[in-house]
Amino acid sequence: MTDSSTSPADTSDAEAGSAPAAPIYSKGNWARDNSFGYLMRRVVQIMVSQADKRLDAHGLTQAQWTPMFMISKGECNTLAALSRELQLDAGALTRTLDRLEAKGLCKRERSTEDRRVVHLGLTPEGEAAIAPVPGVLCEVSNRLLDGFTREEWQTLMVFLRRMLANAEAMRDEAEAERHG
Repeated sequence: MTDSSTSPADTSDAEAGSAPAAPIYSKGNWARDNSFGYLMRRVVQIMVSQADKRLDAHGLTQAQWTPMFMISKGECNTLAALSRELQLDAGALTRTLDRLEAKGLCKRERSTEDRRVVHLGLTPEGEAAIAPVPGVLCEVSNRLLDGFTREEWQTLMVFLRRMLANAEAMRDEAEAERHG
């Protein structure tokens, strides 16, 4: 049994930020309580659950507020972009957008340049419905960061961005192998 207060491997870096000399995990030392993936998933699950509880009063669920928030920020203005960003099946996302459109919260407009492209937007009612989301996300995020200094938060962000870059590189390599 692995002690959750110790590092998962007996490797240490000679200096901060240097790559480990050996892999961090091995079959013999992997344990759920030392798995960053498990811990990150649990944090995200609780974060979404807490946001959902607060947004329930506004009639929004995570399946609704997440795509609406992405659309409102201009980060994803097509079904394909939204599907990629949220890593959701386009069919499932279409059904969600159908429900949001029926509620008068979002709209779809076919592109005049390319008839295959459908642009997504929020209606004024959708903009009003999504207005509480940033505040709720800040409230929940700040609660999750209780006890962290600004410097610790900045360090955490550096580490998470590095992990994201590694994850994206791994995804891209797998895609290249699959297609090449």
